[in-house]
Amino acid sequence: MGALDYVSGIFDFSSSSRSSKKKFKNIKQLQTVEIRVRMDCEGCERKVKKAVEGMKDVVKVEVDRKQWKLTVTGYMDPNKVLKRVRWRTGKKAELWPYVPYNIVAHPYAPGAYDKKAPPGYVRDVTDPAAASIVRASSTEERYTNAFSDDNPNACSVM
Repeated sequence: MGALDYVSGIFDFSSSSRSSKKKFKNIKQLQTVEIRVRMDCEGCERKVKKAVEGMKDVVKVEVDRKQWKLTVTGYMDPNKVLKRVRWRTGKKAELWPYVPYNIVAHPYAPGAYDKKAPPGYVRDVTDPAAASIVRASSTEERYTNAFSDDNPNACSVM
């Protein structure tokens, strides 16, 4: 809220000034929601797309049947979109759990690697329980560096 709006709000004694303050608080930001939904045919794709297109504040809907991915752009709550897809289609839906594999430090660790992920993607491991599995500890790094070919002081047992 700018200075001019603040000053005009102070000197405005009409009842409409209070409702204009509420309008500023309820402004939603444009966001993109990615959802994973199983789609086998064009009918499934059409059903999923229609379920979301009718929602209020939806700007754009994209469906990628090959990756089972629904991308919705608009001024809505992500959880409401997820519930709407589940309710209207009757399909199991979840927020998109994958990130490109070059973002993750260890993409082939047990917590991150997923056989069902699309090519070039791995599971997003941001929760602390799974992240401890994915990251190597300092003792593991020390032992692997002890036998590394890049280390000039490494053991030559191998």
